[in-house]
Formats: sequence, structure tokens, C-alpha cells
Amino acid sequence: MNFQPERKEDVELNITPLIDVVFLLLIFFMITTTFERESELSITLPEASREVSEAKPDAIRVSVDARSRVYVNDQALLNTRTTTIKEAIDKVLGDLRDVPVIISADAEATHQIVVNVMDAARQLGLVKITFATRTVEEES
Repeated sequence: MNFQPERKEDVELNITPLIDVVFLLLIFFMITTTFERESELSITLPEASREVSEAKPDAIRVSVDARSRVYVNDQALLNTRTTTIKEAIDKVLGDLRDVPVIISADAEATHQIVVNVMDAARQLGLVKITFATRTVEEES
């Protein structure tokens, strides 16, 4: 018979992996947190006269009707040559170069006139060209 009491081993808790996980969570939250910087400055804005300045266009609208007549911002052009369209767009454009060109062409207009408008815009360095369309309702 063995009368000696059993020796119980001390229970150890290894916290090294726990520290690693907490450290990774800390790094994750530090990286994903956005910091808002608010600063208050006392600024005195300059004053200006109330003269109305010429409004700069937010877009240039070029329309082509069924008879292949070209309109730049509702102003009719004399002919449909690329140079004429280019001059009209340049006159409306002024010193701006980042204005989108919206082409509204009638379904019956010739393809060549639309190509002339696109070519005139490209020659002026305008790259934002969009086409205006309308949605077709489904027939029942």
C-alpha cells in the first residue's frame, strides 16, 4: 500500500499567445481608426464688389437636329465643317479645358456630323464627351 499523497502538478497558464492576440488587435484598431483633425482658425475673408461676372459653362451642349444642323449651346452654326464647330466650341469654352461636351444628336442625323463634332472636341483637347439619350418605353 502506498500511503503517500499524490502530487498534483501546478497548473500553468501560458499567456504568451494571449499577449500576441491582444497586440494584433491593438494594431488592427490603430490602423483602421480614422483621426479627425479639427482646427479652428480665425479668418477674415476679403470683400469684393457685387459686379456680376460672366458665368462659366459647366458643360458644352452640342445639338444636331434631323436636318444635320449643328447648335452649340443653342446657337446655330453656319455650316457643319469641323473648323466651324471647333471655333464655336472654343468661343464658348474660353480658357477652361476640363468641361464635358454633351452631344445630343437626332436619330435621323448623319453619322458624319457627329464625327465632326467629336473631332472638333478632340482637337481642342476635350476628352469628356458624352451622348444624350432617352429611354425607350417597352411596348405592351
